[in-house]
Amino acid sequence: MNRLRVGVLGAGRIGRLHTANMEQKLAGVEVVAVADVLKDAADECAAKFGIGRAYGDPADALGDREIDAVLICSSTDTHATLIEAAAHAGKHIFCEKPIALDLGAIDRALTAVERAGVKLQVGFNRRFDPGFARARELVADGSLGSVHLLKITSRDPGPPPLDYLKVSGGMFLDMTIHDFDMARFLVGEEVEEVFAAGSSLVDPAIGELGDIDTACVTLRFAGGALGVIDNSRRAAYGYDQRAEVFGEKGMVQVGNPKAHAALLSDERGKHGPANFHFFTERYAEAFVRELQAFVDAVREDKEVAVSGNDGRVPVVMGYAARRSLELGRPVTLAEVETGFAG
Repeated sequence: MNRLRVGVLGAGRIGRLHTANMEQKLAGVEVVAVADVLKDAADECAAKFGIGRAYGDPADALGDREIDAVLICSSTDTHATLIEAAAHAGKHIFCEKPIALDLGAIDRALTAVERAGVKLQVGFNRRFDPGFARARELVADGSLGSVHLLKITSRDPGPPPLDYLKVSGGMFLDMTIHDFDMARFLVGEEVEEVFAAGSSLVDPAIGELGDIDTACVTLRFAGGALGVIDNSRRAAYGYDQRAEVFGEKGMVQVGNPKAHAALLSDERGKHGPANFHFFTERYAEAFVRELQAFVDAVREDKEVAVSGNDGRVPVVMGYAARRSLELGRPVTLAEVETGFAG
């Protein structure tokens, strides 16, 4: 395959970001169409980036024979249906997380992908952050020996709009899902048990929705290692996403990248650049690297970096965390898989 011809399904913020990256920063790919149920959004995106075709119905893009692969960047409730339709149309698929909020829908989508023999990569972009990727390499090559402890801090600069939170699936399935993926990625083992505690401390309106905005989650891995994730929907100082993996031979820490390394010292103390305040800045390089990995996987016919199962397991972990919060006890992933009995 020469250039991978891509259709972008969804012309919102993330769809426009991916389109810009593919058009301006990626090799071996061409965006040939964009589709959005809001046709004006598709038209605007196509015009901005010089894309030849804009559709008001994703089905039209899936029927476009000049498209080899699609990026699903639409709302969460459409992901699984579009994955199935894209698989039936023989298109390779990149889909933003989560695949769906319902495990049955996820399984049907993954079955369709398997039967069609197309590739599916899920958009857990943090795996492609240079710091996190290097930490994974050090764990994988044995530099740390056996992993004993994992710590992940993940704090957003502010909560999303309440209308979004109402349909997001809750904190564990919307925000912590990234950290669940990072836990599996960094340690290289499956999680067997989750114990969650949470509060609504940032905005009372979030609590009124039945959700939380502050959480601590402990994990027990299959090999016995333990993990801790702390989350907050509001960090006054910007995005704060760090990780530490501790093992028998040593430790690796990943901090927050800065815009520059200059440090001013004066009578008031030392002053450096603030944390990035938005995820598109914090993970600018990661977004490019994840799409390049998808393009390369399709063009070179190799395994994708983040599989459908990688997209499914964090959803199971999210449900385990939710049930743990409700019951006040640890919940195993096996309980979720077998249809929790109470």
